[in-house]
Formats: sequence, structure tokens, C-alpha cells
Amino acid sequence: MTHKGHCHCGAISYELAGDPLNHALCHCGDCRRHSGAPMVGWVMYPEDALTVTKGEPKVYSSSEHARRHFCGECGSGLFYFNGDMLPGVVDIQSATLDDPAALPPEAHIQVAERLSWMQSAHELPAFDRYPPQD
Repeated sequence: MTHKGHCHCGAISYELAGDPLNHALCHCGDCRRHSGAPMVGWVMYPEDALTVTKGEPKVYSSSEHARRHFCGECGSGLFYFNGDMLPGVVDIQSATLDDPAALPPEAHIQVAERLSWMQSAHELPAFDRYPPQD
């Protein structure tokens, strides 16, 4: 199975070969700070399953061993490598997949750092687009 994805502006495109190892929603503070979102979906693959087909991501060393790859044009986060903690593995930000619904997440991780209001976020009112303007 092949999955494709790209950054927001299209300057970086990639392909993933085979099946993912897992897909989790991460609630850690590093992911929140880097993405500006309350959690980030990461789909994990063996490193050799990833091929960048267009462009060249910029690399940010977010810690001693972690390398976050992103688009230098639009800023979209794309890949996470940590050879010390996850040797031979790459995490891909799953929302950058062309069809992110094709790989549903299987778990929440780093919930010890989850924002307290995320635990009940599913109870908030929901609107197809925007709430009515009163």
C-alpha cells in the first residue's frame, strides 16, 4: 500500500510504502509547542518507507537527538526522527497525508502532558462550518 502527502503550499511532497507501524495522537508539550495545536497525529513507518518526491525539507534539531523536518516555505511540520529513542523509524504528521482518514489513529500518547480541557473536548458544541452569528 502506498500513501502520499504534502505540505500546505505543495513545495514538499512525499510517499510512504507499505503499512504503518502505528498511528497515535500525541499530547506532549513539545508537539503542542512545535505545531501550535493541542495534539498532533503521528503515523509511524520504517525510515526506508519514506521517499521525499518533491522539494527538500528544512531540519530543526528540537532536542539532542530529535530532528523535526518542515517546509521552509509554508512552515508545515512533516517528519520527526529520533535515532536514539526510535532507531530506524520516522513519524509523519498524519494530517499532511493526502487522505488522512485512510489511517485512523489507534491511541493517545503522552497523556500525562495532555491539556486538561482536551479530555472533554468531544463534549463541546459542533458546527459543520462556523457557529451562527448572533
